[in-house]
Amino acid sequence: AADYLTRHPILLDELLDARALMEEPDPAAWRAELKRMLAENAGDQEREMDALRHFQHAQSFRLLAQDLAGQLTVERLADHLSALADVILDATLSACWAYVAGEGAPPPRFAVIGYGKLGGKELGYASDLDIVFVYDVAPDDPDADGTFARYSRLAQRMNTWLTSNTPAGQLYDTDLRLRPDGAKGLIASSLGAFKRYQREQAWTWEHQALTRARHCAGDAQFNAVTIVAETMRHRHHARHDGVRHFRRQADGTDARGHFHLGAVINAQRLRVLRVDHHGATVLALHQPVT
Repeated sequence: AADYLTRHPILLDELLDARALMEEPDPAAWRAELKRMLAENAGDQEREMDALRHFQHAQSFRLLAQDLAGQLTVERLADHLSALADVILDATLSACWAYVAGEGAPPPRFAVIGYGKLGGKELGYASDLDIVFVYDVAPDDPDADGTFARYSRLAQRMNTWLTSNTPAGQLYDTDLRLRPDGAKGLIASSLGAFKRYQREQAWTWEHQALTRARHCAGDAQFNAVTIVAETMRHRHHARHDGVRHFRRQADGTDARGHFHLGAVINAQRLRVLRVDHHGATVLALHQPVT
């Protein structure tokens, strides 16, 4: 905590109100407060970026204080840090869209899909964000190339806002390598291209990564559960003997009756096999493990 305050001395103000410092986190209130802060600095990109950082640092410090006070379990802390990242991502998307499309433009058909620790709601204080940018374009769009260029600029600007170091610090490191074709792929993928890639070209480990994916920000039509089910519909690589093998191993305990690490790992593998084999019909399997 002392190191965090040394890096962000502006957070000393947070210590003046112990009641607020220990309040139960409320993502809805976070969204309202951050929206107000950005509105006060609208049109000044540097001040908006700093406002995002001050907000994220302040909320992280509050969570740290509650963590040190023993108010939060590891699971609850990860939930709150993941919810905070969702709020930051959504606000960053809205602010960047105003610069790309102009104030008052209709909301973009664009979303941020979280993978890894973000997707599984398992973020820690120093976790990076595994994210993929996905957009939708109408089949009869007369300017499909322009739409692609606009959403690519939005994705690039968002990533810059998230990762740049300003006088207020940094928000997050990001990892975009889980997008179709990895580091060589386009920074933003159309929904159709994303599904086609997962269905026809993706490696098994990419399907495994999908089992932890979820919608984090932007257009809510990009429901990660539905996307996973549709992209897996024709994927039936898991064999029944493999499922039975991992089911037996996933039930392993040690001499004291405690689950050993191998059993936990095999339980996760079993879940992946079940998703790969039955993912198109058992949507519940796609919910992130928390």
